Amino acid sequence: MNLLIHDLKEFNQDILIKSSQNDTVIIAGNGKIHPCICCFGCWIKTPGQCIIKDGYDNLGLLHARCSRLIIISQCFYGSYSPFVHNVLDRSIPYLLPYFSTKNGETHHKFRYDNKIVLKVHFYGNISDKEKETAGKLVRANGVNHHAQETEVYFYDKVKDIQGVV
Repeated sequence: MNLLIHDLKEFNQDILIKSSQNDTVIIAGNGKIHPCICCFGCWIKTPGQCIIKDGYDNLGLLHARCSRLIIISQCFYGSYSPFVHNVLDRSIPYLLPYFSTKNGETHHKFRYDNKIVLKVHFYGNISDKEKETAGKLVRANGVNHHAQETEVYFYDKVKDIQGVV
């Protein structure tokens, strides 16, 4: 399954998703996502699932079932848009609350044994420094999400993003 997270206001599925790809779950803003409240409920009370019931409580499970995670986000100072960042925060049930060391860095242990392909598409007026920061962020997210492959792309205009899924 592909998991597509995006912050696009006007979304044309036909442009982004090739007709042969019908196994794509799309996470988009509907104005109802609540921020993570850091309550650890997704780790203790309802392992693997967020306790906030706003339609975004199953993000950890969706991450566990996907083989490709595709993110389309406006670049904000070398990071994700507020909506996409919020979705990623709410996806923390995908991981365990325990830590391990990888490449000299501390990371969460994996709850699920799947490896994904992570592709991030940033758009907007992005400086070279922001591109550098965004690249580092995406590579770190790849480690956190157990990605076997991580790629980042930059676009000046949203209309240049086509066929990413």
